[in-house]
Amino acid sequence: MKANIGLTDQNSQEVANVLNKILADEYVIYTKTRNYHWNIEGSNFTEMHLFYESQYNQIDEQIDEIAERVRQIGHYAQGRLKDFIQQTQLVEQDYTTDQKHQLKNLLDDHEAIIRYLRIHVELFTDKFKDAGNADFITGLMEKHEKMAWFLRSYLK
Repeated sequence: MKANIGLTDQNSQEVANVLNKILADEYVIYTKTRNYHWNIEGSNFTEMHLFYESQYNQIDEQIDEIAERVRQIGHYAQGRLKDFIQQTQLVEQDYTTDQKHQLKNLLDDHEAIIRYLRIHVELFTDKFKDAGNADFITGLMEKHEKMAWFLRSYLK
């Protein structure tokens, strides 16, 4: 059944497309964080292992929330790895067990997501007339800003 929530069909589709791109980015950064959790080495192994776990758990919750937002506005959430790889702006780097490389890779990804979200907060509000999803992605941006801050703190 079509959602009758005050969005035009075109605006609803545009918002769903952006949310699916965000979903792709979230899935890729989730996978990268999980990979680093599995492959960290060093004298602070336990600390970093738990740190990465806390981050990927948070991202996992965000993935579910984004997919559900797409459904709430009447569209289908993508869920195939093929779709995620085609839509993401993030790049997979070579395997590394080096903590600084891992942290820098994740920081770069979080900051790329933050920049994308920041642009779309305004577009959702002004162009697509969707204050609800503008607020939703503002919340996502704040979560990524906090995760980026934690990553940045390890790189000092």
